[in-house]
Amino acid sequence: MEYLDFELPIKDLEDQLQKCKLIGDETDVDVTETCENLQKKLDKTRINIYKDLTAWQRVQLSRHPNRPYTMDYINAICGDTFMELHGDRTVKDDKAMVGGLGKIGNQSFMFIGQQKGYNTKTRQYRNFGMPNPEGYRKALRLMKMAEKFGIPVVTLLDTPGAYPGFEAEERGQGEAIARNILEMTRLKVPIITIVIGEGASGGALGIGVGDRVLMMENTWYSVISPESCSSILWRSWEYKEIAAEALKLTAKDMKKLKLVDGIIKEPIGGAHYNREEAFKSVEKSILRVYNKIKELSPKKLIEERMAKYDKMGVYKE
Repeated sequence: MEYLDFELPIKDLEDQLQKCKLIGDETDVDVTETCENLQKKLDKTRINIYKDLTAWQRVQLSRHPNRPYTMDYINAICGDTFMELHGDRTVKDDKAMVGGLGKIGNQSFMFIGQQKGYNTKTRQYRNFGMPNPEGYRKALRLMKMAEKFGIPVVTLLDTPGAYPGFEAEERGQGEAIARNILEMTRLKVPIITIVIGEGASGGALGIGVGDRVLMMENTWYSVISPESCSSILWRSWEYKEIAAEALKLTAKDMKKLKLVDGIIKEPIGGAHYNREEAFKSVEKSILRVYNKIKELSPKKLIEERMAKYDKMGVYKE
């Protein structure tokens, strides 16, 4: 397990507890009481650290290398029923954007999401979770397929942003994202969007227009990352913590601003501490939301979706 800087007190206590148990196993010394006291102290420390995290600490948790990614959720929720679909039928198959058909119980869903890698090789293969235009066009192709067969769509957001390279711009990165946003507003099937990690900029919004948008507890959703915001305003990354607070990018802030519809609670310490619990929470949330909107007619669905986004923001004429 890897630890973030603010988690070091937990690491120290876990190391002490492990050594205490080792002494008990290898010697005749009774360390039961000592181990129990350490465990209580560890539990208390863990609760105290995670109960009031700063915005920057939640950003760090959303990027934790042990945190589950899109395919982890899909495989856990759908099991053997998931069938991945590839390609945009124009350029190529973007490995940073994954999607396909899967079932939860007897209900089919079209799952779409950004996928990151687990090590250097797979991170390069997945382009660090940053889709190219063909990734967004693949996502749109799958959404249109779902619409054709009346299958609800689930999108899982976890990206540091769309790929900003010259090649991506040449192939129409901005147009691809804008097209997705337009088409998602008028898709005739339910769309459930869940932020499972980083929700950065248009890269996330390109598959983020949902009838219901949920955020996991330790995720963020913003037009820009704290580091980039800091570098623009202060010409340095040193102010990223201040930027994170100012951006109001946490799930709690987004819910308060009525930009998302709900928060999915994570295990203490984050989704990576208890993956199975995190998977079950996401699955339950998908089914709960779907059961609330599945009876809506396509016309009513689109009307409510448009009204939802029309009400966002404050402006004067």
